[in-house]
Formats: sequence, structure tokens, C-alpha cells
Amino acid sequence: MKRQESLRSEFLLSVLGMALMAAGCGLDKQATASTDPSYAPVLRGEENSSRSAAMPGVQHAPADDPLMVSGPLVVEHQLDLVAMREGLIASIQAEAGKRVKTGDVLAQLDDRQIRAELEAARAKTRSIEADLRNWEAEERATQVDYERAQKMWDATLIPKEQLDHAKFKVESEQWDIKRVREMLTNAKEIERGLELEFDKTRIRAPFDGVVARRYVREGQAVAKGERLFWVTAEAPLRLRFTLPEKYLGRLKRGQELPLTSSDLPQERHMTRVIELSPVVDPASGTIEVLVELVGLQGKLRPGMTASVRLDTLR
Repeated sequence: MKRQESLRSEFLLSVLGMALMAAGCGLDKQATASTDPSYAPVLRGEENSSRSAAMPGVQHAPADDPLMVSGPLVVEHQLDLVAMREGLIASIQAEAGKRVKTGDVLAQLDDRQIRAELEAARAKTRSIEADLRNWEAEERATQVDYERAQKMWDATLIPKEQLDHAKFKVESEQWDIKRVREMLTNAKEIERGLELEFDKTRIRAPFDGVVARRYVREGQAVAKGERLFWVTAEAPLRLRFTLPEKYLGRLKRGQELPLTSSDLPQERHMTRVIELSPVVDPASGTIEVLVELVGLQGKLRPGMTASVRLDTLR
């Protein structure tokens, strides 16, 4: 009897110990879940905000932090100048860093061949113009002969055949004048085409700006379409970015927003919204915004990273 009571006591103690161990494991698991970051829940809004866009987008921040969007400053006019015809670089008038005006010559191709062809075309044009004046003089002379023949026919001094001959002579001269005028038009168009080809030997700045890079050197043979210079404007500075679709309607064209740059923390600027996408991009769920710097740009330059504050859109 005593043995059965002893076994029963041992059984109860073992059950109690297993219950205490299970309770302890549960507490440890709860503590692990509360301290391990991997147990943190993912909000649907945060999951959606991870969708990347091609342009700078709004930076998600706590409610107390400023709402910012960052990206590179750009300009409207920025391009690579390419050769419009093949040739040899005869001279270079602009180096990287030089500020240029519209039409300034940056480089020149060897133009001796095209210059000779242009001078020959101009000489031919002058020759045809002189020939035309000669035919016009001949036409006036035959017109006088026809008028005289008409008077003599009226006076019955000449036969009808002689009057017709004077009339046909006038018509022949008129057709010759038309032919020579067409020849003159053709010669002038050829001359104009050669002038355009001659102008292609001058590499000119397409707009006011600065030469950012030079790709060629003197004496180099270039092909049509080959890059020669990289020219960029310096103003107006712009910033293009995207916003989530929920901001559609909160931003208006002409609205001003502050802009700063981490490279120039002492400078403060303002921008104005100049373009605003009227629709939402279905692929990214965003709208596109373009702002332009207002006033002096200070030390800001194209390509620098800047940030626009969007606190008013909260």
C-alpha cells in the first residue's frame, strides 16, 4: 500500500514538473517574438511603398519628419553635337568649360573640296543669269520686229507668211526664256545645297551654354554621326520626380516648393511646378512632376543632387 502511494506521488511530481517546463518554454517563445525583428509585422502600405520607380520618388518618413523627394538637377537643353558630314577636323575653337553663345563655331572641318564645288556652282549661276538677260533682250527685239510686221501687214506691204514668221519668232524667244529661267532655278538650288554642305563644316553651338566635354582632336577623321562635343545649358535648372497616386490633386501647376542641396547646405531656393501629369502611370501607380528653379541659382549646377520639401502635401 505504501508502495502504491509512493508511485502515485512520483507520478504527480513528474506531471507537475512537465507543466512547469511547458509554461517556461511558452514564456521564452513570447519573449523571443517580442525582441526578434523578424517577427515584426509588415504593413500593407509599407509593402506597397517598396515598389520602385524609374525616377526619384517621395521618401517615406515618420509624420514628424519633413517629407522630401531627391534627384539630380537637369536642364532642358543638353546634347551631344555630332558631325553632319564626314571630314577631317581642321581646327578646334572650344575646349571643355568654355561658355558659348548660339551660333559660335566650336570646330571646323576641312572645307577645301566643298568650297571649290560651291565656287563652281556660283560661277554657273552667274553664267545662266547673264544668258537669261541675253534671251530677254532677244525677246524684246523680236517683239519690236513683230509689231513692225503687224503695221506693214495692216498697210498690205508684206505677205501673211512674213507676219506669221515674226509672230512665231516671238513665241520661240519666250519659250527659250522659260527654259533658261528653269535652268537658273536649278543652278540656284544646287548652289544652295552646296552652301548647306559648306555650313556643315562649321560645328556651331545650338544654344547658349557651356562645353562640357570634347570628344575629338585636330587632324582626326570623323564620320557622319560621330560625336564631337557635349554641350549643356546652365539654366533653368529643373527637377523631375514621381509621387504616389494619392497625391494627385494635392499639387497644382504654379505651386512653389522649397529646394535644398546637401552639397550646399547654406543655400535655400524655391521651385515652381511647371509640369504635372494629368494621369496615373498604371505600371508604377505614380504621377510625374517637373519643377523649375525660381530666381538665382547660386552655386547649383546641372547634375547636382537636390531635394524638394513636400510638407504641404501631407
